[in-house]
Amino acid sequence: MIQAVALDTRVLGTGPRAVLVHGGAGPRTTWAMQGPLAERRQLVIPSRRGFDGSPAAARQDFDHDAADLLPLLSPAAHLVGFSYGGLGALLAAAHRPDLIRSLTIIETPLFSIARGDEEVERFERLSDEFLAEGLDARQEVLEEFLPAAALPAPASGPMPPEVEAEIRLARGGRQPGEAEPELQAIRAAGVPVLVVSGDHLAAVETLCDRLAEALGGERAVIGGRGHAIPRADGFNDRLQSFWTAAEARGH
Repeated sequence: MIQAVALDTRVLGTGPRAVLVHGGAGPRTTWAMQGPLAERRQLVIPSRRGFDGSPAAARQDFDHDAADLLPLLSPAAHLVGFSYGGLGALLAAAHRPDLIRSLTIIETPLFSIARGDEEVERFERLSDEFLAEGLDARQEVLEEFLPAAALPAPASGPMPPEVEAEIRLARGGRQPGEAEPELQAIRAAGVPVLVVSGDHLAAVETLCDRLAEALGGERAVIGGRGHAIPRADGFNDRLQSFWTAAEARGH
């Protein structure tokens, strides 16, 4: 059993709890536009291991993320996972679905759900090389992968230092394709699910379609900001309405 660590966590507002889990970028970058949601709910925004004030980590690992999230889900909470952070969110939800009032997954690379799809497997190879090599990956990988992750490509000029620092934190992380959460446990528990994508990459749309189908969840496409969906117009409203509907159903 993985030992949980206490994560550095910001708490905003009061009301029903919602836990927002960032991906490869830090929590302040990822959730910069979600402050208005704290007018009606308590937002719990942890920094995953290795980020900001949380304990150091040898590498990103979704199993560690899941263990660290569980203490934040009591009392039961709405859980939102973005990108790599969604892997830990899925694992935590599968382990303790009774603690999940609703589950929102935003462009999470759950590659295991789409084995045999050529476009998805090609994107997985790009993702794995970037995760392994970071900014030292081959130029063609950087030119293709970075824009898909809402990051500046090398041709666009120098990368902001804070963005570069966060990318270096992700290097050497556990490959997403190894994650195989028990999705049936989430579905069988009747957890309301919303899967969101940004309509910018066919492989990601396929992953999100497959995940929503497997979980019996709602599907939303919110374009305009690529992978940076939490910054897109309409995202907060969609999330707010989903939470409200889940609460009305008794979750």
